[in-house]
Amino acid sequence: MMLPKCQLVIAVFILVSSVLACGQEPLTCATAQSANAPCVDKIDPPNWWVGLPDPMLLLRGQGLDKATFTLRGTGVTLGTVKESPNGHWAFLQLRTEHAVAQSIHIEVRSAAGHLDLRYQLAVRRPASDGFQGFSSRDVLYLIMTDRFADGDPTNDNPPGDTGSLDRSNPHSWHGGDFRGIEQHLDYLQDLGATAVWTTPAYDNSGSPQSYHGYGATDMYAVDPHFGTMADYQHLAAALHARGMKIVLDTVPNHIGPGHPWVHDPPTPDWFHGTLDRHSEAKGDFKSLPDPHASWQEQRDVTEGWFANVLPDLNQENPLVKTYLIQNAVWWIESAGLDGLRLDTFPYIGRAFWRDFHSELHALYPQLTTVGEVFNSDPTITSFFAGGMAHDGIDTGLDTPFDFPTYFALRNLLLKDAPISVLTDVMRQDRLYPHPERLVTFLGNHDTKRFLSESGATPAKLRFGFALLATLRGMPQIYSGDEIAMLGGDDPDNRHDFPGGFPGDTNNAFISGVRTPEQQKMHDAVRALLKLRAAHSALQTGQQQDVQADETTFAFVRTADIHTRCAEGRNDDRVLIVANKSDQPRDLTLELKDTALEGCTQFQDLFQTRTTRATDGTHVQLIVAPQTVAVYQVN
Repeated sequence: MMLPKCQLVIAVFILVSSVLACGQEPLTCATAQSANAPCVDKIDPPNWWVGLPDPMLLLRGQGLDKATFTLRGTGVTLGTVKESPNGHWAFLQLRTEHAVAQSIHIEVRSAAGHLDLRYQLAVRRPASDGFQGFSSRDVLYLIMTDRFADGDPTNDNPPGDTGSLDRSNPHSWHGGDFRGIEQHLDYLQDLGATAVWTTPAYDNSGSPQSYHGYGATDMYAVDPHFGTMADYQHLAAALHARGMKIVLDTVPNHIGPGHPWVHDPPTPDWFHGTLDRHSEAKGDFKSLPDPHASWQEQRDVTEGWFANVLPDLNQENPLVKTYLIQNAVWWIESAGLDGLRLDTFPYIGRAFWRDFHSELHALYPQLTTVGEVFNSDPTITSFFAGGMAHDGIDTGLDTPFDFPTYFALRNLLLKDAPISVLTDVMRQDRLYPHPERLVTFLGNHDTKRFLSESGATPAKLRFGFALLATLRGMPQIYSGDEIAMLGGDDPDNRHDFPGGFPGDTNNAFISGVRTPEQQKMHDAVRALLKLRAAHSALQTGQQQDVQADETTFAFVRTADIHTRCAEGRNDDRVLIVANKSDQPRDLTLELKDTALEGCTQFQDLFQTRTTRATDGTHVQLIVAPQTVAVYQVN
């Protein structure tokens, strides 16, 4: 029977993912008759693909220090083998350059017993099946999986983790899953989102408060609260079928405190420090780009344990580095990912990121990565962008998040700062090799909801969204901001999306059921994103600032800011004028020596009225209070 493409991909994955399968039950550590007999409970990665770099397998079990390993397979050989002194871990380097897709045999033998393991090498998915990357043409929508929608109540209390579901507790699991996201793709697409970023999919089992996904206990498994790998692949396929993209949050900096490695690391230097003896990570990154900072100041960032509880992986250990890069490749290949969001980016040394991106970009040329650099200073944020070899090392990062613009937007909207704080940030775009790639945003799952900030109003939030939709870069929207959700500091900023869970009385996914406040904000955001989608200038155009003072900011977006208006040209040219004051502004914009020189028609795209500049050297506009006006220019 022929299966639809997405179902076929899922079926193939299920087939090739069976590990430790052979003609008889494998000798695992739970079934071993002798304490000295070798046994294996887990292999990372659980499967691999021909045509990818040679995999390094990490076996977990017992008696592995006294065992010998042999390999049987077509075109496959066994390279270096390294065991831990306690026999719980073994690293096996496979050579697969001449291999074909197959089930290979790994024999583990010692004087006390032996076992035969099967390991699958599969055919890679076609290059057309994902791996698209994202760009400024896209709108990225951030979803915290557990808090968006419960599409499968049967996984709310998975086996071995029952009792973790408690929607009344902001720190507990609430039931959101991958099926819940998939069931609301119509809503996301209608809103104008083109790419979906989900928080980590890693298994966080055993922790009643790891709903967020950032405390992995198994980096090669989907958390059962979210569903299965098949569910995740089905979500990816559904997005791709709509021409949308999927971006996965990855965390190569640290693991959760419940991970088996914490009390039994595969090598003595698997972490920076130990559970009993380690430093706490410092969140001030200014020492990293500072050529005069002490090495200790820099190590306080890159070698400390995040929040003093999340074990910090030692990426300087070649085995750790290989494990983490392979892990990223495994997730990308398994689901056809289009991009990665890289958590806690500055907390990892630049050399790791260089090698990480070198391998990923060689395998997936279109794949895009965006790094979290939580800092308001462009001189610090830009230090981590790829394309520049600071300290002789290029991180390869496609783009960082634009935290400096985030802070500027909140300051001008909420703290009565002049609108020039925004231009002060953007004039430092020269620090970035690709400022057009920057991911701009008004909030995320680590920040207080905009409307819960002091001085916030719905009008100010709409003003912020209008700037987000028209400024250079790619806008990111945090799920719920488009319906005016409230929320203070973590975890209050992570409320469930209304309508996504059984028993919800308010369903904000459906027009006509939303509250008036939700509907007004949703319609405003949707209109802005539709406007952005209709104008190439707002997606990929260059930006030129025309005029700025304390309350107004005028800028133009067009394909080439060095080209003036001229008859016969069909350039998409858009003028944006923001007035943050509570009074209307009567502005005269000088057009000479700008990308607007020679332009004579300015059509207000929201007010559907046209203003003319008769000589093409200046134009007079009246902009309403607390308004961002957008003009099509000819």
